[in-house]
Formats: sequence, C-alpha cells, structure tokens
Amino acid sequence: MDTATKVKKLPIGKRVERARIVIGLTQKELATRLGGISKQAVSQLEQAEKLDNKRLEEVANALGVSTGFIEECNNETLLFHIQNLRENEVAYSFNFHCTINPLDKVVELYERLLQNEHDQNEYLTKKLQKLEARLGITPTIDS
Repeated sequence: MDTATKVKKLPIGKRVERARIVIGLTQKELATRLGGISKQAVSQLEQAEKLDNKRLEEVANALGVSTGFIEECNNETLLFHIQNLRENEVAYSFNFHCTINPLDKVVELYERLLQNEHDQNEYLTKKLQKLEARLGITPTIDS
C-alpha cells in the first residue's frame, strides 16, 4: 500500500476534539454534558493519546455519537458528516436531554435565599437582645 492511500489515524483526543467542533459544541458545553467537569479537563481529554472504554462511551454519549464514530473518525468521515449535517439537518439533529430541571434549581435557590433571610433575622434578633440587655431596656412587643 503506498503512502498516498494510507490514512493516518489521529490520536483519540484529537478525534474527540474534531467531532466536538463538527457538532458545534464548545469545550465548556462538552464539560457540562460530561457531568460538570472543568474546561481544562476537556482540553486534557482532547490531548489524550488513548481513552479507556468507559470514558470513551461517556464522551460519545455527551457528543451524541457512537463510540465507533469517534474510534473511526478521520478527516474524510468528518467532511462527510459536515456535508450531511448541512444538507439534512433534521436527519442528523442530535437529541440532547436536559438532565437539570430548571424549576428544581429555582426552588433550590429560593430555599437558600429564604434560609439566609431566616439566619440573618436570628442574628439581628440576638444582637438586639444583647444590646437591650446591655442598656437595661425591656423589649416592647408591638401588636
């Protein structure tokens, strides 16, 4: 086989990076889909020579492709998919499911704010009681 027909296989990290770019994700978006790892961790992942099967499967799921796609990914494969993505966006659309319920996050935030308000009220009440005790004032209760 002559060198013109040989396809040099890229390291797995480079194939992940190219697939991510073709799909249109940033490193930060991929990091979020991988369970909230850091952007730097994605960068290291994209520089890796090899990935274990479990990690490769996680990355493939996050990208919405098969592990085989990443394993066999080369420039020709990517060009084919880029062309088909543009020509037939519906057939190649990726189905990503949001794993975070926004309403749960709003409720969680509200509960934290409420707890902070409660803590602040307790703190100020104790401070007021100490000040009243020091000044010898008896607290009056307004109805």
